[in-house]
Amino acid sequence: MKLAKVVRFFVFVFLFSVSCKNTAKKEVVKEQMVQQINLKKVEVGIEGMTCQIGCAKTIESKLSKTEGIRSVAVLFEKKSGTIVYDSNKISKDDISKKINSIAGGDIYSVTSVREFSDFE
Repeated sequence: MKLAKVVRFFVFVFLFSVSCKNTAKKEVVKEQMVQQINLKKVEVGIEGMTCQIGCAKTIESKLSKTEGIRSVAVLFEKKSGTIVYDSNKISKDDISKKINSIAGGDIYSVTSVREFSDFE
C-alpha cells in the first residue's frame, strides 16, 4: 500500500515537472511571436477627400482590411490619417500606394508621410 502511494507521488511530481517545462516552452514561443511584430506609426496627408462620412470612412475601411494594418484614423478636417502598422508585413510606401489606388486611383493622393520615432 505504501509502495503504491510512493509510486503515485513520484508519477505526480514527474508529470508536474514536465508540464512546467512545456509551459516555459510556450512562453518562449509566444515571446518570439511578439518580437516578430514590429509596430510603427505614420501620419499621412491626404488630398481629394470631400467629406468625413464618405471619403474618410472609405479610406479607413479599405486600409483596415489590409494585412499588416493594425489601426487607422482618418480625419477629414485635418486632411490626414494616422496609421499603426506592422512593418514586417507592409511598408509606409505600400500604405501610400494603397491610399492612392482607392476609388480607381483618381481621387485620393498622399501628399506627405511623417513617421513617428515612437508612439507619441
